[in-house]
Amino acid sequence: MNAFSDYWEQTRDYYRPFDTAPRTGSAEVYLHEMPGGQYTNLKEQAASMGMSHRWPEIARTYAEVNALFGDIVKVTPSSKVVGDLALFLFSRGIKPADLLNLEPGSMPFPESVIDMLMGGLGWPEGGWPEGVWKSILGGARYTEAKAKYTAAVAAASKPAVPACPQKDAAEMARIAKEAGEKYKRELSKDDLYSHLMYPQVFAEFQKHQREYSDVSVLPTPAFFYGLKPGEEITVEIEEGKVLIIRLVNIGEPDKDGRRTLNFDLNGMAREVTISDKTIAVKTKARPKADLADPLQLAAPIPGLIAALSTSLGAKVAKGDKLLMMEAMKMQTTVYAPASGVVAELNVAVGDTVEAKDLLLRIRS
Repeated sequence: MNAFSDYWEQTRDYYRPFDTAPRTGSAEVYLHEMPGGQYTNLKEQAASMGMSHRWPEIARTYAEVNALFGDIVKVTPSSKVVGDLALFLFSRGIKPADLLNLEPGSMPFPESVIDMLMGGLGWPEGGWPEGVWKSILGGARYTEAKAKYTAAVAAASKPAVPACPQKDAAEMARIAKEAGEKYKRELSKDDLYSHLMYPQVFAEFQKHQREYSDVSVLPTPAFFYGLKPGEEITVEIEEGKVLIIRLVNIGEPDKDGRRTLNFDLNGMAREVTISDKTIAVKTKARPKADLADPLQLAAPIPGLIAALSTSLGAKVAKGDKLLMMEAMKMQTTVYAPASGVVAELNVAVGDTVEAKDLLLRIRS
């Protein structure tokens, strides 16, 4: 036990900058009932949006949103849904109780919230509270969700169908084949289950591995903080094959924010040029939307443009999906506030925007 204690005492130092746990004892968990993982994740989300100083208010909002949903069982991923909606409402100054007064389907609620109310995580007994259900989903989607719930209740009342191992195995084989074709390799069982339970996270992980290979072979301090000039590490990339890497020098940044790194690889001098992401690059300020103009679409949150479903000159109808934004794993779909033609499009996939930036303008 002492050996394990010594190991974790040393390892915790590596992760200290990422430790968002309370520094003192607190009884607030009895108020918000957040699981530990959700607590740290939501706190990081709040910090990324510049609202960490208002954490006690956000925690209270979490508790109120949980009550709106009917005090649900909060485990991954349902606890994240509560957090997504709490942060969404808090960032807009909307009190959870006032959600019931909003025009049904009028707000670009996070995708996780919509998915849960559409039955993506199953159904609570009696369905979701009607007012919340209608306000978030709106007319058509609420009707669809209600029909799904009614069908699920009817199916649950029927005698259970005996399991068919052959049919289940064939279905898993089909899914494994499709996933293998998508990722261009045969997936292990662990990979397949990860793909089924967390498709987006697994896809991002696969993309990271394609771009950077297996970074787990790097020593933890080198991965988190990089090397200092004169520092040397050994990296075993496969059994019996070890790389000895020594950082020699970090050059000054050029006008584009790039630096030249000199290093030794197994005793051979090497050089590489990289972009220094800590250097602020001058970017053109984006225009802000006029919130009083319903034809101007403002960014609901600060974040990344993850997907675009429209283009300049495209005809759109009120309620059409226009784009998806992402911030700290919270996805938000933005819908057309009115029918018309996209007359101005100010963003592209991969752009980072601030809240209230003008995303696009519609001409009626």
